[in-house]
Amino acid sequence: MADNLYEQLGGGPAIDAAVDIFYRKVLSNDAISGFFDSTDMEEQRAKQKSFLTMVFGGPSQYSGKDMRAAHAPLVEKGLNDSHFDAVAGHLQETLDELGVPADLAAKVMAIAAGTRDDVLNR
Repeated sequence: MADNLYEQLGGGPAIDAAVDIFYRKVLSNDAISGFFDSTDMEEQRAKQKSFLTMVFGGPSQYSGKDMRAAHAPLVEKGLNDSHFDAVAGHLQETLDELGVPADLAAKVMAIAAGTRDDVLNR
C-alpha cells in the first residue's frame, strides 16, 4: 500500500499526465483562459507539477510563491468564485478522465477546495 497520496495517485508520471490534461481543459475554456494570456505555460506546468508533488506528499523542491502571492494579480484582474469553480470542475474532469478512483479523487478535490480562500485572497 502506498504511503501517501502522491504514491497512491501513481507518482510523477500520473502528476505529469494530470497537469497536462488539466491545462488543456483550462486553456480551452474562454471564461478562464484569459488569466493565462501572459503566462509561460511550460514554466506554469513545471511549477504546478512541483507544487502538486509537494502537496500530495511526494519528493519536491517546490520554491514558488505561496497561493495568495501567486494569485493576487489574478484577483486584481477579477478572479472570483465562478472562475475557481470552473478550474475545480476541470480538475474533477481530469481525474475522471484518468480513471482516478473516487476515494483518491475526493482527497484531491478536498485539497483543492481548501485553497479557495487563499487563491481568492480572502
